[in-house]
Amino acid sequence: QVQLVESGGGLVQPGGSLRLSCAASGSIFRIAAMGWYRQAPGKQRDLVAAITSGGTTNYAASVKGRFTISRDNAKNTVYLQMNSLKPEDTAVYYCNAAVVAATEGGYRDLEVWGQGTLVTVSS
Repeated sequence: QVQLVESGGGLVQPGGSLRLSCAASGSIFRIAAMGWYRQAPGKQRDLVAAITSGGTTNYAASVKGRFTISRDNAKNTVYLQMNSLKPEDTAVYYCNAAVVAATEGGYRDLEVWGQGTLVTVSS
């Protein structure tokens, strides 16, 4: 019913920048919070940053001041601008959204995940 498609991952040198994008599509009535999580090999998936529909943001301490989350509500898209990247930022980054989906029977609350995009920070 609802899909999230991420883009923008890749290989970057320490100190470099990347911008991730995540577009939601499908039977969307409304999107509440959107966010980015990451999972490094052998570790759990952790929140990186989140943003509400009103623009309130929340960041993990490890990325505060370096990463910026933003969203375009008209395009159902969330972005993550990552600056001053470090090797420890290497992970698969997942987009997440809390969606109110329109169905034949009415509205339904969904938590949707993207497929993940790999970010590698290495020289």
